[in-house]
Order: sequence, then structure tokens, then C-alpha cells
Amino acid sequence: MEAFFLSTGIVALAEIGDKTQLLALLLAARFKKPVPIILGIFVATVFNHAAAAWLGHVATGFVDMNILRWVLGISFIAMAAWMLIPDKLDDETNLFERFGVFGATCIAFFLAEMGDKTQIATVALSARYMDATIGVVMGTTMGMMIANVPAVLLGEVAARKLPVELVHKIAAGIFAVVGVLTLVSF
Repeated sequence: MEAFFLSTGIVALAEIGDKTQLLALLLAARFKKPVPIILGIFVATVFNHAAAAWLGHVATGFVDMNILRWVLGISFIAMAAWMLIPDKLDDETNLFERFGVFGATCIAFFLAEMGDKTQIATVALSARYMDATIGVVMGTTMGMMIANVPAVLLGEVAARKLPVELVHKIAAGIFAVVGVLTLVSF
């Protein structure tokens, strides 16, 4: 359960103001169809984070545990620094006419998550909690949904009300603490 709750909290905080949350806002404002957008976010996140968790789990079999401890600890600390850099939404392609709202949301979210903070966090969390890969995937997916469903349902009103900079600082602090704890006791 620790892996699930930590994964949920870290990703929910990390996702605030992230490019995929901005993408959720854009989709909600453009299409005003929350159900296919939310389902698309969910499906894309499950597939993306399952692949990321698998990668983190597999990596633990190839890397010496002492080296892995240092890599993970430094990765979490680097994630803390990365959290302090604001995200911007990249230019979108016109997927929506070709695949519909659900299909385009799946594709756009899956691609937007590639190399994103939350995907890298999923790899690191899965490597950290080797016996709880499913819990990590469930937790990171839950974190994505906690951050993005309100963005879809409430649109730009929610984005203007949230103290994004403070939330990013809190998330950075959590990543830093997890990084230090990983370095101290793997």
C-alpha cells in the first residue's frame, strides 16, 4: 500500500501545471465532452505507466543494487529540481478529426507522457518498489486521474485557482525527501 499511496501523491502533485494537465484543459475547452476525454486519459495513462513500470522493474535485474540505489536517489533529487521548471504545452497535431475525441485523447496523452516527469517517476518508483509494480501503476494512474479529471470537468477555472507554484514546490520537496531516503536506506 505504501507504493500505491506514495505513487498517487507524487504523481498527483507532479501533474499540477504539467503539459498533460494543460492538454486536458485544452481538450475540455475545445470539445466540451468530458467522458471520452477522461476515458482517453485513463487508457493512455494505464498503458504508458504500465510500460514505464515494467521498464523500471526490468532494470532492477540488470543493475547492481548499490548502483541502482545511487541512480534512483539521484533521479528522485533530479525530479525535485525538474518540478520547479514550469511546463508548456507543445503544439498539437490535428488528431481529433481523424480519431475522434477519445482516440485523439489516448494518442495525445500517451505521446505527451513520453519522457515526462510522471513517466520517469513511474520508472523510478517501480524500481524502488520492485515487489509492488502493480501498486505503482495503480497509484501513478490514480495520481494522473486526481490531477486531470478536475481539469477536464472544471476547465480553466480550476487552473486559475490552484497555486501551481506552491504545489510544484511541495512535490519537489517530496521528490527530494524520497531521493535522500533512497540514498540512505534502499
